Amino acid sequence: PPAHSRSDWIGPPDKHSNLRPVIFHAPAEESALERRLREARQEAQARDQRFWAGHNRAFAQEKEEFVYSRLKAKGLEMRDETGQKATLNAEEMADFYKDFLRKNFRKHMQYNRDWYKRNFTITFLMGQVALVRALRWLRWKNKDVGN
Repeated sequence: PPAHSRSDWIGPPDKHSNLRPVIFHAPAEESALERRLREARQEAQARDQRFWAGHNRAFAQEKEEFVYSRLKAKGLEMRDETGQKATLNAEEMADFYKDFLRKNFRKHMQYNRDWYKRNFTITFLMGQVALVRALRWLRWKNKDVGN
């Protein structure tokens, strides 16, 4: 983002995690509380990126192995005679999705618990920052009225 920008910048989806990365704006006169909030948001984003990149990588690999094993069991190759990639029907793929979700249930539950904790912290910090800014604005208004 340009140096004069006063906003967060959101990028295109990451090719591994499918999440859109954010470049967080750091104001020149950022308070310690505002810095804590920005750093908490950055850490949450980094954790989400790592989790979903790993999850998506595992999903793609396991899906490929599943398709290969099912096609092999049917006596088929990964590509048909025209060179097109062979596929399985929706019911067969539903078996894979169900099994994948079952195997990763605990990992997803842990991720969700961590996500809620991080976002509760971020929300709490956002409330504190908003309160400090509102009080600062009210003090400024009172000084302006008194003159």
